[in-house]
Amino acid sequence: MLTSLFAFCYYRIVNVISMRGLGLLLKGKSRDISEEVADWFKSATAARWDNIQDVRLTFPDADLVGQVLVFNIRHNRYRLIATVFFPSRTIYVKALLTHKEYDREEWKKWVQRH
Repeated sequence: MLTSLFAFCYYRIVNVISMRGLGLLLKGKSRDISEEVADWFKSATAARWDNIQDVRLTFPDADLVGQVLVFNIRHNRYRLIATVFFPSRTIYVKALLTHKEYDREEWKKWVQRH
């Protein structure tokens, strides 16, 4: 199923790279988290996001830090970290962190400094 979702998203408006990598991040996580992340994936691949305001129409709690999108998962218990390139409509999933892991701010290594 995950492979077919990835193949399906390749032709969609937003290209989320990749469901396979996302599946690896979900390894060992509970089923409810996996289901919510799968829902996130479906919504993201069907989206037409040109900026953070567009993202917030689908995910009101999303934050943009540089080119890093931060999504709340499981009522803020987890954070899905992804880099986004709006012009090419491409999202690279980087990490799925607990709130404690997120607070360590190691995810900020993906924030581009200008």
